Amino acid sequence: MANLKKAYKTIVEDNFPKEMTISFGDQTLVYRKRTWKIEEDGAEIERGLRYGENPGQESALYELVNGNLVLGDCKFIDPGNGLVSSLDEAMMLQFGKHPGKINLTDIDAALNIVKYLMDSPAAAVMKHNNPSGVAKGAGAADAIEKAFMTDRLAAMGGCVAVNRPIDKAAAEFIAANYVEVVVAPSYESGAIEILKDRKNLRIVQIPRIDQLGDYRTAQFLDFKSLIDGGLIVQSSMVSRIISPDDFIPAATTPKKGEPTTCDRTPTDQEYADMIFGWNVELGVTSNSVLFVKDGVTVSIGTGEQDRVGCAEIAVHKAYAKHADRLCFEKFGMPYNEYKLAVEKGEKDAADLQDIDTQTTKAKGGLIGSAMISDGFFPFRDGVDVGIRQGITAVAQPGGSMRDKEVIQACNEADPKVAMVFTGQRAFKH
Repeated sequence: MANLKKAYKTIVEDNFPKEMTISFGDQTLVYRKRTWKIEEDGAEIERGLRYGENPGQESALYELVNGNLVLGDCKFIDPGNGLVSSLDEAMMLQFGKHPGKINLTDIDAALNIVKYLMDSPAAAVMKHNNPSGVAKGAGAADAIEKAFMTDRLAAMGGCVAVNRPIDKAAAEFIAANYVEVVVAPSYESGAIEILKDRKNLRIVQIPRIDQLGDYRTAQFLDFKSLIDGGLIVQSSMVSRIISPDDFIPAATTPKKGEPTTCDRTPTDQEYADMIFGWNVELGVTSNSVLFVKDGVTVSIGTGEQDRVGCAEIAVHKAYAKHADRLCFEKFGMPYNEYKLAVEKGEKDAADLQDIDTQTTKAKGGLIGSAMISDGFFPFRDGVDVGIRQGITAVAQPGGSMRDKEVIQACNEADPKVAMVFTGQRAFKH
């Protein structure tokens, strides 16, 4: 155990070259390794990433400095537009613990979601490159608190990214919770001093977050290395959903018989939540289903092999997190800690029962939410999971052989549930 603790603090040797050149057909790209000058044992040294996904794994961050790729009609992002890859000492307002690969990929994953939400203050809290919560708000502090509190337990030790300047109120909320990384376009007067009370907190400023909307349709090349040394290369995903007009009415067009259409049209609020939810969905590992309401994620089910399974997990998480939040707000204790105290006879079981009753009545906060799926429903059982919890709308790609059954599930619901197709799948692996 002592050696493992030491490993978490050890910056591994860096044998990666300072420059990397990639030839792609007749096009050449030049990348430069990103390093920082840091204090170590009283001396200033220049080092790159702490380690990769785990202690002992070498890792390096490279920034594109020359060249670009043009593939067919697609032109990728030009040099000089770096976000995470452009981080220098001036942008690392407090290094905290020296950053590793996951810290930076969490920031990148957050920005890949927030780039679709630039029309209002929005925040994403990331854990292991997946959002534990995403929210729009009246300001930075409101958005951060909503995103954090949607899954308070998972948010602990996460990365908080926001698309507006962090003020004192936002800084005070972050400083009162355990956060590993905070990133924003800027920090208002007094905010940095509050955040620096957390000595290990990595405080990052990326001024170009103000321009994240420009990255909404910009594409990049995505490399996947195989165990045999081979590569799979793909262009990055771009959301086609910008406005309600981009959704497709849910309907089947059979070769024989009458088409089946969804009886109910979404409300303006449901359209807004489905746009928000779909663009969050693009940043969630597949298979995934999420629930959103009023511009906030209620629950996120991710990384499952079957679609009904991730829907059921999202429901389970909604109930668990709702109960935890009620318990924390009322008693200042996590639900599981309070439950243990009840089992030991230290707390009143009636209080816990009251929280359980409130959670069941509210159906984990899922009543009135929109259900978002990154792939089509192969059977109606997945959407039925949401209907039982009181959802009012569904957005999903469409294209299943059983679209008719899924649409019928929405039409048979009481009250009826609206459904739209996105016309694109959003798998992420």
